[in-house]
Amino acid sequence: MQTTTAMSDALGQYLDLTSRQMQLTASNMANVDTPGYKTQGFDFAKELARQLNDSAGVEGLEGVQISAEDVDGLVARPDGNNVSMDREGLQLAKAQLQFKLGVQLLKNEFSGVMSAIHMDSK
Repeated sequence: MQTTTAMSDALGQYLDLTSRQMQLTASNMANVDTPGYKTQGFDFAKELARQLNDSAGVEGLEGVQISAEDVDGLVARPDGNNVSMDREGLQLAKAQLQFKLGVQLLKNEFSGVMSAIHMDSK
């Protein structure tokens, strides 16, 4: 018996990718004082589309493979580090909102499934 839907699987991947974005942002923030460190990032929409089109799917956060790369266009300090705490704070807030949205959508998805289950008992 299948306990998930295609939508719940997609939302799971969305939440995993959002968590990965938060981890990457936290890593950038942790390296704010590391000489020569280059800010890492990825295109969330492109990675989500790639994950959803991946026939193998993902198995939890460890399975989320992203194409993180150096972020261009940031001002580097004399030590070569280009981490902007303003940018990273904005990225973190955006990822938090995306995560909250994903959780709410997943709750709604399972609420619909539970309603269908309980409909038969009435």
